[in-house]
Amino acid sequence: MDSNKIKQIIKDMGATLCGIAPIHRFSEAPEGFHPTDIYNDCESVIVFAKRVPSESLFARNCVPYTFVNDVVTQKVDHLTVTICMALEKLGVKVVPIPSDDPYEHWEPERSYGRAILSMRHAGYLAGLGVLGKNTLLANKELGNMIQLGAILTSLELEGDLIANYEHCPPNCSLCIDNCPAKALDGTTVNQKLCRPLSIFVTKKGYNLKKCNICRRICPHLLGLK
Repeated sequence: MDSNKIKQIIKDMGATLCGIAPIHRFSEAPEGFHPTDIYNDCESVIVFAKRVPSESLFARNCVPYTFVNDVVTQKVDHLTVTICMALEKLGVKVVPIPSDDPYEHWEPERSYGRAILSMRHAGYLAGLGVLGKNTLLANKELGNMIQLGAILTSLELEGDLIANYEHCPPNCSLCIDNCPAKALDGTTVNQKLCRPLSIFVTKKGYNLKKCNICRRICPHLLGLK
């Protein structure tokens, strides 16, 4: 089965975007977080995305934005498993990766977690977009309003071209300057500073996404203009 057929199957099942990254593109992955550290036989990483509705970003209350993100993440996870079952019926060996990966790696002193696979880097290596100064993956047409899913496969598939368009102009620092926690430096995000607002825990134990400024303030929120 070739790359184009697999991508068409995934799009027909509901993905908005789909791209493929051959395993050799992950040579700079940190030790322990390479796709083959998850699945020994991995030869390609299939990355797809669904669009996230955008207007909830501008609600004065954070609950609608939290709700939208939670529902789309669940839809991506459901789609991941559904795709895997469909591909397995066709004889393709696949391993699903959850969209919002529960951290195995956690450094409490820094409030720093690392997923088993970096979705945003996988998305970049699969040609779905470029990484902005806010550390979010941004697609040329859809901007940063996308939720990513990934599947590892033993098939050697042709990779998509890595995106080479410019997302963040060199002189733009809107996300850095307006981050209320001063957690961005243009390359990385300080999770210890970011988490209290981006993953706020209420007294009743609910997780709320109270801050989305770095996503909302981006001039290319909904794609390149």
